[in-house]
Amino acid sequence: MNIEIERKFLLKNNDFKKMCYDKKHITQGYLNSNKKRVVRVRIIDDLAFLTIKGVSDASGTTRFEWEKEIDLKDAKELIILCENGIIEKNRFYHKLGNHIIEIDEFLGKNKGLVIAEIELKNKNETFLKPNYLGIEVTNDKKYYNSSLCLNPFKNWTKKTSN
Repeated sequence: MNIEIERKFLLKNNDFKKMCYDKKHITQGYLNSNKKRVVRVRIIDDLAFLTIKGVSDASGTTRFEWEKEIDLKDAKELIILCENGIIEKNRFYHKLGNHIIEIDEFLGKNKGLVIAEIELKNKNETFLKPNYLGIEVTNDKKYYNSSLCLNPFKNWTKKTSN
């Protein structure tokens, strides 16, 4: 069984961009966003993947993940079948020590949201923390991409008029 162990952080600033070695565009949608099993279609530049994720543990850091590369044409057709709320984002890659920090700068209805993720080998693994990392949101499900499809970031900050 493949297990994903990752932690998520909001960012304090945009200092990360000058430290990154690569940037890719990601489009992704969900064929199933049920909290017990998420089925995602993702296109990263010219590559495509089908991913299935299970339920997170209580800390939000660990869950089952299965991923397979698929044909780009097939992925574009599957995106059309996805639930409402396609995610668009630019992903930046920052190598720090033995880890790669992936920073997602969301676009569209989630514009303004920037989240950094770091994958770990075990829950207690230590890693270098760059100064741009802010508060940890690993266990806050509203920051899951599948949640952002249903309740995009633009809806979080709506101001009501009196």
